[in-house]
Amino acid sequence: MTPEPTSDNELLRTRRGQMFPKLTAAQIARLEHHGERRPTHAGEILFDTGDRPRSFFVVIEGDIELLITRKSGYELFNTLIPGDFTGELNALRGSAGVVRARAGHDGTLLAIDIERLRTIVQTDAELSELFMRAFILRRMGLLSEPSCDVVLVGSGHSADTLRLSEFLTRNAVPFATLDVNTDADAQTVLERFHVPAEDVPVVICRGQRVLKNPSNFEVATCLSVNPPVDESQVHDLLIVGAGPAGLAAAVYGASEGLDVRLVETTAPGGQAGTSSKIENYLGFPTGISGLALAGRALTQAQKFGATLSVASQAVALHCQRRPYVLDLAEGGSVRANIVLIASGAQYRALEIENLSRFLGAGIYYAATNLEARLCTNEEIVIVGGGNSAGQAAVFLAGFCNQVHILVRSDGLAESMSRYLIRRIEESPNITVHAHTQVVALEGERELRRITWRRGTDGTEEQHEIAHVFLMTGAVPNTRWLKGCVALDDRGFVRTGPDLRPEELSAANWPLARHPYLLETNLPGVFAAGDVRCGSVKRVAAAVGEGSSCVQFVHRALRELSEAAQQPAPA
Repeated sequence: MTPEPTSDNELLRTRRGQMFPKLTAAQIARLEHHGERRPTHAGEILFDTGDRPRSFFVVIEGDIELLITRKSGYELFNTLIPGDFTGELNALRGSAGVVRARAGHDGTLLAIDIERLRTIVQTDAELSELFMRAFILRRMGLLSEPSCDVVLVGSGHSADTLRLSEFLTRNAVPFATLDVNTDADAQTVLERFHVPAEDVPVVICRGQRVLKNPSNFEVATCLSVNPPVDESQVHDLLIVGAGPAGLAAAVYGASEGLDVRLVETTAPGGQAGTSSKIENYLGFPTGISGLALAGRALTQAQKFGATLSVASQAVALHCQRRPYVLDLAEGGSVRANIVLIASGAQYRALEIENLSRFLGAGIYYAATNLEARLCTNEEIVIVGGGNSAGQAAVFLAGFCNQVHILVRSDGLAESMSRYLIRRIEESPNITVHAHTQVVALEGERELRRITWRRGTDGTEEQHEIAHVFLMTGAVPNTRWLKGCVALDDRGFVRTGPDLRPEELSAANWPLARHPYLLETNLPGVFAAGDVRCGSVKRVAAAVGEGSSCVQFVHRALRELSEAAQQPAPA
């Protein structure tokens, strides 16, 4: 008899039919052309946690037990029987898996190479929809499980604990968290791995390796989050930044046959990925979180073959010759014929001397569930008057006793969407303070109180507030571009008609035509989204720029190909 899962997973109970749909005889027959049958024996491990996917299996006879890691060992998550298939999002991403697959009884499987699976989801519309829905729901189900394959031990008052938690969460890595201040098991785990409490945060990777306050790149490497990359390969299109603009370009470029590679410093979605709820994006009348929107877009891009490397920070672009070469902070480089700069912008920091001391310990640049848990039932301040600040205020008002919005201007009307202003006006625990700014922060290890100044009369007020969310202004992420492409006086990338004749001359623009609309002063180097001079700072605008840029990429690749076919001068 097939054992029942011991998991109490609500998604598994309510959407089992979509998570684990049955293949029909006709569908299996189509899949037979892509693989071969192989026998299995009871107890055989088909793949393990931490393994990169190599094969996709369809159960013909027998069964496959899917196991997840618990404190006491492996626990049954689900059992696949004839007509079922393996796989979740890591099958398309090329990242390490988070379950163990074991044959429960002797049987027969249809084994399909993982690259053939990519072909299937791109060419078979019926199976593509079935597989993609199942893969997405399975990863959601795994994320809702308290898996102990990856454990973060830290403190809720630690900036690095928050950083690591955000990195794992935004990159859809299932993990368990133990707080040294509240969880009795935390000290037991630290003693087991001989880690003193002062070394937290630590990440326990695959139940074996201990990383003490690791960088995001160290975590990504240990968990094999990124697919393997061939550094000698010259990509058609390299996209720096996986925010809305970069992801849109990846979806359209890869779907049109381009070899697309993305590199992203933190996680898919960029700054938009930290939005709690976006309600004015076309097609989502009830709203969607930035995390969910980014996850869907990434899955689309990877479905068509685009590859993403996270925790990969661009440090320099070699733009003297083609193919262009991008150096990465962690070492190594990426080569491509065309480059899209979509590295976005970040919130401007307040000019307060001790601000950096409280980052993640009272000062935050994102308003997600992680931050909301830190300030539940407390009084908070949000600095900024744009849509991001408005979305954060409405979201956090559901957790906090009082939300103060501080703006230097007369109010919110000039910079925030009307629907958000109305929500704020109708929220009894949100107060807007015009002509007001934070001027001082106090506390030891954590923020304890703040002082704000009213510009109308210059009076200062001190408040026992320990949580401040900064969402003001925009600083472009372009330090890695200086000396390579033309920037305006604020550091945003100039493109198309915004380029000055002297900037084209300085770059020795070699073509008879003028730069395309989104092209910089370097042929084949484009910019889109918030990083671009003159762009509209909205998610929809960034998506539009990223997707429309692909038509110019095709033209630039054609020009490059035609130039390569020209005979060399005598």
